[in-house]
Amino acid sequence: MGAEEIKRVTPPEAAEILAADARAVMIDVRSKVEFDYIGHARGAVNVIWKDYPDWQENPAFVAEVAAALTASGGDDKGRAVLLMCRSGARSMAAAQKLAAAGYSNLHNVEEGFEGEKDAEGHRRCVNGWAAHGLPWDQG
Repeated sequence: MGAEEIKRVTPPEAAEILAADARAVMIDVRSKVEFDYIGHARGAVNVIWKDYPDWQENPAFVAEVAAALTASGGDDKGRAVLLMCRSGARSMAAAQKLAAAGYSNLHNVEEGFEGEKDAEGHRRCVNGWAAHGLPWDQG
């Protein structure tokens, strides 16, 4: 499965997948600080792809995703896994890593949690999970 086979979805499409498929899982790949303090999609599991301050790839990422899936119903590599970050770039890289590990039902949430910056340089205004008014939690 190559990057071209990773499904690209908007936040509303991701919410529809999660609502329609009880086994689908949202993996938020941002740092713990981003996940906790900025907020995250309700029900998302935080598995860090790259972390501050050096932003190096988490070498245990695939194993941690497998553990998260096992804890929530089984590490079936065909299970719907949705990946989200701030704006969709880190999550695509993480999805590519999972694809290389044999996961086949991957969805990248293109706008991420916060989305693109507006003319003032602010996020959460143009697009993204929060801007769409989808359920999210903080802390």
